[in-house]
Amino acid sequence: MSVNDVPLLLAALLPDLGAGIMTLLAYLVIGLAPAVGIAYAIYVLLTLPLRRNERARMFLNLLELGIKEGQAPEAVIASASASRDRSLGVRFHWLAAHIEQGLRLSEALERVPRLLPPQVCAMLRIGERIGEVQKVFPACRWLLRDSVSQVRGALNYLLLAVFAITPGLFIILFWLKKALLPQFMAIYASLEEGMSLPAFTRLIFNDSPALLAIQLGVLAILWGVTLAYLGGPRLHGWIHRLAPGLQDGFLARLPWRNHRLRRDFSAMLALLLDAGAPEAEAVRLAAESTANQTFIRRGQRVCARLQQGVSLPEALRAMDNTPELHWRLAHALRRGAGFVRALGGWHEALDARAFQWEQAAAQVLTTGLVLVSGLVVGGFAIGIFLVIVQIINTGCLW
Repeated sequence: MSVNDVPLLLAALLPDLGAGIMTLLAYLVIGLAPAVGIAYAIYVLLTLPLRRNERARMFLNLLELGIKEGQAPEAVIASASASRDRSLGVRFHWLAAHIEQGLRLSEALERVPRLLPPQVCAMLRIGERIGEVQKVFPACRWLLRDSVSQVRGALNYLLLAVFAITPGLFIILFWLKKALLPQFMAIYASLEEGMSLPAFTRLIFNDSPALLAIQLGVLAILWGVTLAYLGGPRLHGWIHRLAPGLQDGFLARLPWRNHRLRRDFSAMLALLLDAGAPEAEAVRLAAESTANQTFIRRGQRVCARLQQGVSLPEALRAMDNTPELHWRLAHALRRGAGFVRALGGWHEALDARAFQWEQAAAQVLTTGLVLVSGLVVGGFAIGIFLVIVQIINTGCLW
């Protein structure tokens, strides 16, 4: 081939080369599009708590700026909605529409329950009762920080295990039963009539209803936890309507949720006491701010003890029997003010403990899933290799 023939050769190859490149690009697009869609869906689901709380944080910042300028909360919401800003969300404009009909902030929030978390709505309602909504903003922001721990636990441990490990085990088990095991049975039939599978293999691949029920029960529990993570306030409202108090009692017993409920109660109690509210009323309102029926009932017991003449630190033992809370509160009572400052370290400690408990629970659950997955895969492997070994031994003897 001469140098003069190279341009002719390139001209002949260019159409095929272009078609090959276009085909490769088409395969890449077809293959990547589902992967990108799945990755985006996982991102949207995992970040649901963060986006809910970011919406609530923006709402609080908007209220705070308006109140600092001397506007009422209802006027702030109405003027912000008049700007037609889409970033505020549809539910914010629904809230403004209710306010324009003459409803107060707390009444309008009841008409749009999924705009803010239930605890934030309860805290804002209490701030409206005492006439100073801005005083409850610090407690609201404490609560909104919890989403970081929730997303971290779900992202690093829990949801990845639920979506990836657990379904994979059922898929492998189904494939081995329906595709691989019948082939071994056919080989058995050709080698020796009446030969049965090893006992361990029959145990692993047994189609008993009890074993299937256990497997489905574990999967249902794990996906139930995932649904609770993704459902948020909407799922909370549905369960509360179906079984009032059941969910609140369960959440109050979870260590990390218990620490956060105690933190929210204590933070609101300190704010109300600094605002000059009577002790019994402060306890009652602080308990209501948790939006948890278990803590509300405990608050009622504390109020009953206060009416009997018991001091506040002693009465609070019906709510929280931690010595640190009592001596901090007793110190603030001797000074007669500064409850928020005196209890600030206690709130930070509760927040840190809740974070530790939540991350530890996620790690323990994921570690358990990995160990169970390893045992199941090991059982599958042993069951299959026992069949292979028996086939080899039978073939050698035959």
